[in-house]
Amino acid sequence: MRVGVFLVAAGFPGMAPGEVLRNTVEAVVAAERAGFADAWIAEHHFMSYGVCPSATTLAAVALGRTTRITVGTAVSVLSTWHPVALAEQAAILGHVSGGRFRLGVGRGGPWVDLEVFGTGLDRFESGFGESLDLLCAALGGDSVAADGTFFRFREVPFVPAVRMSPVVACTSAAGVRLAADRGLPMLLGMHVDDEEKAAMLDDYRASSPDSNVQGHVAAAVGHVADSTALAVREMKESLPRWLGPGLAGYRPVDDRPRPRRDIHKYVDKLCRIHPVGSPEHCVETIRATVERTGLRHLILLVEGGGDHARTLENIARLGSEVLPALAAV
Repeated sequence: MRVGVFLVAAGFPGMAPGEVLRNTVEAVVAAERAGFADAWIAEHHFMSYGVCPSATTLAAVALGRTTRITVGTAVSVLSTWHPVALAEQAAILGHVSGGRFRLGVGRGGPWVDLEVFGTGLDRFESGFGESLDLLCAALGGDSVAADGTFFRFREVPFVPAVRMSPVVACTSAAGVRLAADRGLPMLLGMHVDDEEKAAMLDDYRASSPDSNVQGHVAAAVGHVADSTALAVREMKESLPRWLGPGLAGYRPVDDRPRPRRDIHKYVDKLCRIHPVGSPEHCVETIRATVERTGLRHLILLVEGGGDHARTLENIARLGSEVLPALAAV
């Protein structure tokens, strides 16, 4: 069983972005001290939901502050990056960290980011597979070239050469098939429950029956308190303060309708399906997820309390009161 932390660099009201970023690095340091296997940093642009616009940059800072823990991106938004440029950054981090970096990528959404960075809606809608293939080619060889719809360039050396495979965020059947066709592990979001995760894993195996890929990762909220009632109450008080204005910050690049999420119902769901509760409840919930899905790698969102001191306490308590009970899982 491998358990890490998931850090969105959440912009709770009243917190300056620079403060949040410094706190995020401190959380990675605390996670290493608490015994977590890895820490994954999210990337968002132009919004308070997450105030880190470059997960690779913040991962570099965190790697420089730690010695053991693996640091990854969950995720770098491939639709707004040139795949080779992102591969170069991943290669640097892989080399200088001694292999402690993992690259997670995702398609992202039809947000204004595509306009600002000039990558465009067409590449988001139909170019993710080509972008992913180019990324993998760069991360798997000594040279790279492209002759596709979105990327065309002559062969060039890839420096520094590295051998690295990305993890792919999957939120749809098409995404699952795309990852399975390439033999890449999936990153599953915290918005889906165990049954939905199990179904996605079944779809992956059906799409790639000969694949022996291991290493799928799933995100979940992780929040521990003296009692389950107290932990749930804390989440129901703090999460809406972040999620309400944060999720509203997603700005579509076109006029397509966007469904609105009921924040309070969403928080209720997160508390119900994830390890939010007493240490014993958290252990039981994680064990149940492993039994229902077969997943062996979870990353826990630990910032839900909305206060840096509470986040550090949460990390420490998860490390001392939950992780030891999972050692044999």
